[in-house]
Amino acid sequence: MTLRVLIVDDEPLARSRLRSLLGDCRAPAALVAGEAANAADAMALLAHQAFDVALLDIHLPGADGMQLAQALRALEQPPAVVFVTAHSEYAVHAFEIEALDYLTKPVRLERLQAALQKAERLAQNGRAPEADLASDALLITERGRTLRVPLAEVLYLRAELKYVTVRTAAASHLLDGSLSQLEERWGERFVRIHRNALVARAAMRALVRHVDADEGEGWAVQLAGVDEALAVSRRQLAAVRAALGQ
Repeated sequence: MTLRVLIVDDEPLARSRLRSLLGDCRAPAALVAGEAANAADAMALLAHQAFDVALLDIHLPGADGMQLAQALRALEQPPAVVFVTAHSEYAVHAFEIEALDYLTKPVRLERLQAALQKAERLAQNGRAPEADLASDALLITERGRTLRVPLAEVLYLRAELKYVTVRTAAASHLLDGSLSQLEERWGERFVRIHRNALVARAAMRALVRHVDADEGEGWAVQLAGVDEALAVSRRQLAAVRAALGQ
């Protein structure tokens, strides 16, 4: 199929580069069906024609790209939203409003191609963008790139100063966010075991006696996929036992 694409960027050179990259995309093919330099012009285009994908810059005159993305969700047939920006720090917010993908400038052809392939799958399945993506993954910005870490791979989340450590069996990542916000959004997947830690319910294996250098003798939970045991606070002990079926 050929995807109809809307480009929204206030810089003519940025729009020109995206047009060129889209022209090089083959699977799926992409047709630039509209361009806008601001949110108001973009909404005017969307009032008269449908698009499969909207490539949005974030810093726009007037309403910004985040506000535009929110407005698009109210449309009867909203396009899949892919942010294309020079600013990596908005990735978490993009995830929260269920963007399809988040590309940082200068955009590489293979990353744009991957985003279009996601949009193609959504269009073929007849689903809204929010049914597929970010709802089951964390977007993490590291060393100038944005990673999508599936929640199914996350073993625990632990607060460390102003960051949250996201631990999988393969790696650790730092997420700029709040542990309480993560718990509010995905509390059904995780159990709070301490004021500074959430663990994946599916990864919990055992509750064991544990001696902590600061807190003395207590309990810790063992998780599948990692050797370390995480301390359980007395306040959360009953919740952990219940989660383990004890």
